[in-house]
Amino acid sequence: MSDSLTALTLDDKLQAARTASISLAQASTAQKNAGLEAIAKAVETGADHILPANELDLANGRENGMTQGLQDRLRLDEQRLAGLAQATRDIVALPDPIGTVLRGSTLPNGLQLTQVRVPFGVVGAIYEARPNVTIDIAALALKSGNAVVLRGGSAAENTNRVLVELIQGALASVGLPADAVQTIDEFGRDGATQLMQARGLVDVLIPRGSANLIDTVVRESKVPVIETGAGVVHLFLDKTADAAMAAEIAVNSKVQRPSVCNALETLLVDTDAAERLLPPVLAALRENGVTIHGDDRTRALYPDAVPVTDEDWATEHMSLDLSVKVVDDLDEALDHIRRYSTHHTESIVTNDMATANRFLAEVDSAVVMVNASTRFTDGGEFGFGAEVGISTQKLHARGPMGLPELTSTKWIVRGEGQTRG
Repeated sequence: MSDSLTALTLDDKLQAARTASISLAQASTAQKNAGLEAIAKAVETGADHILPANELDLANGRENGMTQGLQDRLRLDEQRLAGLAQATRDIVALPDPIGTVLRGSTLPNGLQLTQVRVPFGVVGAIYEARPNVTIDIAALALKSGNAVVLRGGSAAENTNRVLVELIQGALASVGLPADAVQTIDEFGRDGATQLMQARGLVDVLIPRGSANLIDTVVRESKVPVIETGAGVVHLFLDKTADAAMAAEIAVNSKVQRPSVCNALETLLVDTDAAERLLPPVLAALRENGVTIHGDDRTRALYPDAVPVTDEDWATEHMSLDLSVKVVDDLDEALDHIRRYSTHHTESIVTNDMATANRFLAEVDSAVVMVNASTRFTDGGEFGFGAEVGISTQKLHARGPMGLPELTSTKWIVRGEGQTRG
């Protein structure tokens, strides 16, 4: 049993994580990859322990009125475990960012300068009802040489406890410090508060979850925060859009997994093509169980829509509900996105190059797309193996965060006795 499982206080765990981070920062790529392979095997062979714990969390969630969207995020099954194991192995195949030289030069006095990637040290993560994040962040942190302290929330506490025990055993089996991955769920909300105050022990904090959770962490944390964001995601159908393409992209964006942050929440349609596009697109959505919340112009063309409210435009439904608005032109679409977007992902369906380029230039979101489903905003889909989260801020990292986003830099200066005059 690792020290972290017998630690009496949260501070003990943070101190242990700090110690582990020093060792992990010096681990070779081969050692870290061996740890990742051991984690993948532990996930594959540990289903008999993971799934019963997950079912207990799901039962508790149902009893406490957890929404269907959160239940979907919480749920693990054999297929999802296989996906997590594969994502971990995908990270093995990625280049190790640590030690990468970003730039360098030799000064006139002979000093040799190089700027290299280094781990943050200890990464904290606060999230809710997402046990997949436990594996994803642990794997990315390991490959990037970071220790990680996880606060996964009460909704997934049983699942996360089993996952962390398996991860710690996997690390120990290849000679890496088990304390490099820890959970502080047993400390409840007080633990989350302490983690946010642990400046000096925790180098960076990453929240994932509801807008309320993220806002709380950003507002209350003394530890530097990389802000991930809720996804009020927009799709604009330009007047030149192909109807079949528009329907396929809208359905995939909304229906493929409605509970996640890159799922479509608002559909905007150019009025010049509304009569042509709306009936087939909304019919395809309704065939897939989507409830349409439409403005007056939408309901005139599609009477089955329920009236949309001002609150709907700002809502991340995380369900099969979609807000739909007919707009006068691209200008009105851009204005609507500027007003209601959470700066996560926006997409346009168009056959006009100038319109596409203007949309790409003017939309201020982490990911902006042309003729593609918003569901592609994902670290795995981008080739990162997995993701720590999707950053909607502009400092350090933006969009899906993979290995390089879990690093900082340091300058290395090599001299031969030079002194400054």
